[in-house]
Amino acid sequence: MGREWPRNVVASGARAKETDLLTATSIAAAERGRNLDDLLTELYCLLDDRLPPQHMGRPQLVSDPELLCIAVAQMLTGVAGERAWLRRAPARLGHLFPRLPSREQYNRRLRALGPALAVAIGHLAELHPDRLSAFLLTDTTPLPCGQSIETKRRSAIAGSAATGHSSSHSRWYWGHKLILLTGPEGMPLAYDLVPANTSDQEGAQRPLVGARLGGRTLLGDRGFRGTEEDVAAAGGVLLRPSFRSERRPSRPLISRTRQWIESVFWTLKGQLSLERHGARTLDGLATRVGSRLLALAAALWFNQLVGRPGRHLTAYDH
Repeated sequence: MGREWPRNVVASGARAKETDLLTATSIAAAERGRNLDDLLTELYCLLDDRLPPQHMGRPQLVSDPELLCIAVAQMLTGVAGERAWLRRAPARLGHLFPRLPSREQYNRRLRALGPALAVAIGHLAELHPDRLSAFLLTDTTPLPCGQSIETKRRSAIAGSAATGHSSSHSRWYWGHKLILLTGPEGMPLAYDLVPANTSDQEGAQRPLVGARLGGRTLLGDRGFRGTEEDVAAAGGVLLRPSFRSERRPSRPLISRTRQWIESVFWTLKGQLSLERHGARTLDGLATRVGSRLLALAAALWFNQLVGRPGRHLTAYDH
């Protein structure tokens, strides 16, 4: 017959284990909080040095680098709505940014900082090893902007949005599509927004014009058929899966390698709520997509900076 422990001993042991578990959980949460604080501090210092200063008008209480850092924190913590985020931001970011904008100022100023978002993403990309990679990845993903007929009629985005079909998702949708060019780890190097009915071949022309493709191999989808000449004119080589009607040498590793950019889109949609953007104007859509790409670029850059390379965003979601 085994030894029976007194009930008070068993209860005290259970309470000790529960206390240890709560302590470990709180330590992990505090560590994630410090990770986000460190990222925002480094990002602010970088943007404050790289972004052009404000020259005209009264100085803003919240500077442009501070506003971009607040937007990055919103995306990394997974709060899609601006109203909900600005209620939570004072408790989470008050020790870093004691002055926060109102909801109207936040929305208006972020839309005005659309070009600065692209510049900030470019600066982060220049500091990441993906800029020197011999392989680049490109693909498109849907950006639905409405579901009902009334939305299509009344929305301010109706003038630029269109109805398109996503073969990879087997669905029709109304809105735009995001064309993204990244490195192997997912660092955004170029991107563009086009109506949903734009072909991949036509939509990829503008992002590829400014990309530095000299001596690089670009991996794309079947939809990029016909862009081989444009990529070759930029000094690169396009590899894509073949259609059944084409007679081309088989490259079995293309499909496997292309899954890398699918995982990037999964990160944007899952952790950074890309499809839950909530934009109602074209400027708002461009700003909210740019904010999510800036958050992704900042996390990749900071991970590389601290010796934790890879697309690990869960360290900053608290």
